[in-house]
Amino acid sequence: MKAVRLHSYHTKPQIDEVPEPTISGPLDVIVKIGGAGVCRTDLHIIDGDWADAMTPDLPYTIGHENAGWVHAVGEGVTNVAVGDTVILHPLATCGLCLACRRGKDMQCVDAYFPGLSNNDGGMAEYMRTSARSCVKLNPDTKPQDVAALADAGITAYHAVRKAIPLLYPGTTAVVQGAGGLGHIGIQCLAALTATRIVVVDKNPEALTLAKEIGADETVVADGNHVEAVLDLTDGEGARVVFDFVAEGGAENDAWAMTAPDGSQFVIGYGGEVVAPTLDFVAGEKNIIGNIVGTYSDLAELMVLAQAGKVTLHTQTYPLGSVLEALDELDNGQVRGRAILVP
Repeated sequence: MKAVRLHSYHTKPQIDEVPEPTISGPLDVIVKIGGAGVCRTDLHIIDGDWADAMTPDLPYTIGHENAGWVHAVGEGVTNVAVGDTVILHPLATCGLCLACRRGKDMQCVDAYFPGLSNNDGGMAEYMRTSARSCVKLNPDTKPQDVAALADAGITAYHAVRKAIPLLYPGTTAVVQGAGGLGHIGIQCLAALTATRIVVVDKNPEALTLAKEIGADETVVADGNHVEAVLDLTDGEGARVVFDFVAEGGAENDAWAMTAPDGSQFVIGYGGEVVAPTLDFVAGEKNIIGNIVGTYSDLAELMVLAQAGKVTLHTQTYPLGSVLEALDELDNGQVRGRAILVP
């Protein structure tokens, strides 16, 4: 089969012919990929940013946002069957450790992470995962339409879900960055809360889309955006700022837009937050980190998606055009999410 393989860091991946994955354990599931998301994390993987954390053996197949159809199952699999349409939680977990028992999938002590760790991902025709990662979908769902919800979607949903108690009627939430993750976060906020949604982005087209999917106010990130947000909030700032950028100074803009007793939710990464300790003490302001959501987050998000309350805006590319997709993502030319279709 064809697969997008990373052979060395700081070099472009290439398309190789490799053997199809096979069942090796009772809970294994082989999925015929119908859509694989191209994520900014893939750019970080190529640059070696995750090498020390995940220590994969090179070459390996990247791709951690995946959906498709069940192709084969291990003898112990009971929750899905061959032919089922599925979206895959990005982490394959053990189900037995204390983190798993608590529903904290991303802290599983015996997990593997296809596409990041030493396991092949889904930028390929087929992929091996675990029964515990499979969320069964309506059979008429097109995998390419939902694949990026497997990572970008649940990352945004997870952050919004955590913030719901803070976003009662009369509050304001700022979404900084209305791109691949941010446009999902906007829809989740509109579906799950009564907060006023203010979206900040430097791209006018992204702000137009933000208005269409639930934003109440939009602000162009032109250097005066912090002051504009403060003007919209009577000088206080927002109860919650969701920072989907978190690099290039945006992380500190987000802190400046956060109200006293408010919270900055950091979802993007790459920058460094610099804040006086007095802001924490006198203002009782909080910084909250967020990683990919849980299996239950993904299941809940798919209910919203299949009800039409969260729609993924995508650009599709054939598997052979992966380098074009990566370049356009890196250059900010992708509106919504880029999806590879084998």
